[in-house]
Amino acid sequence: MKAKHLIINCDDFGQSAPMNRAIMHLLEERRVSSATLMAPAPGFEEAAAWCGRRGQANVGLHLTLTSEFDAIRWASLTGHPSLHDESGHMHKTVEGFERNADSSAVGKELLAQYERVARYGIKLSHADNHMGSLYGTATGRSHIPLALKLCAKWRLPFRLFRKVHPGDSLLSPIPGIDRAVGKASALAGVMGVAIPDYLLSHPFEIQEGETYERFKQELIGKLYDLPDGISETYIHPAAEDAEMLKKVPHWAKRVWEYKLMQEDDFAYALKDAGVVLTDYDYVRKHGKASRLGSALSLARELMRK
Repeated sequence: MKAKHLIINCDDFGQSAPMNRAIMHLLEERRVSSATLMAPAPGFEEAAAWCGRRGQANVGLHLTLTSEFDAIRWASLTGHPSLHDESGHMHKTVEGFERNADSSAVGKELLAQYERVARYGIKLSHADNHMGSLYGTATGRSHIPLALKLCAKWRLPFRLFRKVHPGDSLLSPIPGIDRAVGKASALAGVMGVAIPDYLLSHPFEIQEGETYERFKQELIGKLYDLPDGISETYIHPAAEDAEMLKKVPHWAKRVWEYKLMQEDDFAYALKDAGVVLTDYDYVRKHGKASRLGSALSLARELMRK
């Protein structure tokens, strides 16, 4: 009998002190599965030092090529001009990154981010990508092959997915998403990179008329609709902070996510829905596909018109 496994990953660890406080708390209480570190961000040193002291085993690398908020901006670690906008910070949008970034510079930056985390003695559990900048969603210029090549070298699972869950309101409407996912997941299989089966997303922004209670019920409802296999969902939890609330768009949604993970209702729903909270160590052990089967799948996808 198949089981429903779910990873709840905290993105943007190291973005700022209020986010660090929330994520550290959730990791300490084991309310979430994992978190991913932003090596270029201003709160990185605090987050990385905490992980190093604790020997935190369920922390990954949030590959970061964009810097979207006026209130919190950062530059690349390598300083290549193609990775920056006119302000000297990383591009604010995925489109800006895709149109301007030199591919060689991207590779060097990703390696520098990995090496910065490694200097803190952190044994990474996986890698994923901030704002989906490597996926080619804005212009079609994808850096997924590069990301998978590095993950194969580092022996890390990566946030991709094999199938689009039909109930995912953000991913399922995207034209051609099934074919794009098929090619990317087959390439991961060929390269020996473990990935989850599904990615369950929800809007980053507060939707018109959305309240905390409505948001809470939506996410709890997803638990009961979870498919068999390994799924991941990601959150951006943050502690309440008056300054961030004024300066960062939709900061309240981050506070909602932090609050929800502490709710007994959410913990009860996980058990009631038969969902097993797991982490990327489980993906490492169970998320690899046959290389031969993946090669055949990739060939079929590439031959399709």
